[in-house]
Order: sequence, then C-alpha cells, then structure tokens
Amino acid sequence: MMFAAFGIEDMIPLLVFGGIVAGIWALMSLISNRNSQAVDRLNRLSRPQSLADIEDPTKAAETGGFEAMTDAVKLISQPLMPQTETEQNELKNSLANAGFRSEAAPMVYSGIRLVCLAVGFLISLAVFVPGRPFGFKMVAGIVIVTSIGFYIPSIILWYLRSARQQEIFLTLPDALDLLVVCVESGLGLDAAMRKVCDEMGEHAKVITEELSLANFQLQMGRPRREVLHDLGVRTGVDDVKSLAAILIQADRFGSSIAQALRVQSDSMRTRRKQMAEEQAAMTAVQLLFPLILFIFPGIFVVLVGPAAINIMENLLVQR
Repeated sequence: MMFAAFGIEDMIPLLVFGGIVAGIWALMSLISNRNSQAVDRLNRLSRPQSLADIEDPTKAAETGGFEAMTDAVKLISQPLMPQTETEQNELKNSLANAGFRSEAAPMVYSGIRLVCLAVGFLISLAVFVPGRPFGFKMVAGIVIVTSIGFYIPSIILWYLRSARQQEIFLTLPDALDLLVVCVESGLGLDAAMRKVCDEMGEHAKVITEELSLANFQLQMGRPRREVLHDLGVRTGVDDVKSLAAILIQADRFGSSIAQALRVQSDSMRTRRKQMAEEQAAMTAVQLLFPLILFIFPGIFVVLVGPAAINIMENLLVQR
C-alpha cells in the first residue's frame, strides 16, 4: 500500500536514509562491543578471580552469555510473572512438585507461556484470516486457538505434577516399610534414609531423589525440622506431608522415631486398603454404562431378533 500510494521514486530517499541509519547503528554497536570487551579484559586482569580465568577468557565469555540469556528470559517472562508473593510461592511449589526446583524455573515457565501464546496467535492468524470475511467465526477461532496455546504449558505442568505425585504415592509404602526396618534395627534416621536410597534407587527414582536431597540438606547442617517440612512441601503428597509432620513432632518431643514410623506405616496401609475397597465398590456402577450402551443392545438383538423375524413372516403370510 505504501509503494502504491507514493511510488518507488518517492520511497528511494527514505530507503537511503534508513540504510544510512542502520549502517551508523551497526558501526556504533561494533565500536561499543569492542570497548566493552576491552573494559572486561582490564577488569579481569586487575581483579582476577583465579589464574584459570586469565588464561581462559572463554570462561568469562560463557558466563557473560549465560547472564545475557538469563536477562532475556527475565525480560520475556516479566509480563506473565506473578505479582504477589503468595502467587509466586504457589507457582514455585507447583514447579517443585513437578520436579523443577531451580530458581529460574518460574521465569522459564512464564516465558514458555508467553511464547506459546504468541505462537498460538500466529497460527490462528494463519489459519482463520486468509481468504475469510471478518466476523464472529474468525474472532472465535482466533480466541480459541490462542487460548489453547496459552494453556498448553499449564496442562503439561499439571500432567507432570500429577504423574510425579502418583509415582511418589505408589512407591512411598515400600520406602516407609524399609525405613521402619532400618530404624528398628538400630540405624539413625539419616543412615536409614541413605539405605533406602541405595536399595530403592532403581525402581523408585522419584522418592529416592527426594530423600537423597533431604539427606544432603541434613548433612549440610540444616535443621531437621526445616528439611522435613521442605520435603513435604516439595513433593506435594499428603502422605509425605503427614509423615514429615509426625517425624517433626517425634524429633521435637523426643519420642521414638521408630514407633512414629510404625504408626504412620500402619495408618498408610489401612488408608490404601480403604481406597482399594472404595474403588472395588465403584466398579459395579462404572460397569453399568458400558453394559447398557454396548453389551445389552447386542444381547437384545441376538435374543429377540429371531423371534421378531418369525413374527414378521407370520404376519406377512396371514396377509
């Protein structure tokens, strides 16, 4: 439209001016980049962190590239980052429940949501706009596809979180039984947790990873109460939270940890038995709809079909 309105000849001065501005900007960027590299080198030589930092300048360059990438991620994810501290803590807990415990995980997640929103909007424009008149269908299609792109990261996060919590829920009874055996045999809680991680590391990777992290925090000198509380919050599983609460109470009041673990193991086993009985009782109701929709029509046709055919033949013969 611009070329049609003004013509090619009228646009040549503007194009030349834009090219000159772009060339000047590129030259100034090159000069400033060289100056910044020289300043960085002088700073590194004047206050070196180590001898390897002087001999290997690529290490500093990699660090600078990582910082630039981090700044870019922060800039992209800023519009969708939670504003209040409560929302930020909820997002961090959700990401930790899914296995993403890095400090940059909320920024990366918000950046992915923004990118998916932009990709969904572009896809909707490419699908619904060309060759179609403007109307409700076009707007509705753009809104639906854009919304799907925006909520895809949330759905994936929910799936990863649910799968991880389900795996912890299924492998926790075995880990707790082994923990009870180790504690009752004379091992301390730290040694018992290490033993559980060694024995169950192959088939229960998630729960052993969480126990290994808790054990590492204990070895670093964190209080046991904080470590156990973080374990319950980090997993997001109610059974782990109740286990952490019982261990915190046992450690605070000086009661037997083995007895507390034994009581928790029995209650957890009873709870799982009740859940299995509940699911078994719901089976009859869940089978009712497939029977009515798929099995009963076939049985009805097989049983009543021949009789209906005979009745129809007799009526035709009588006529």
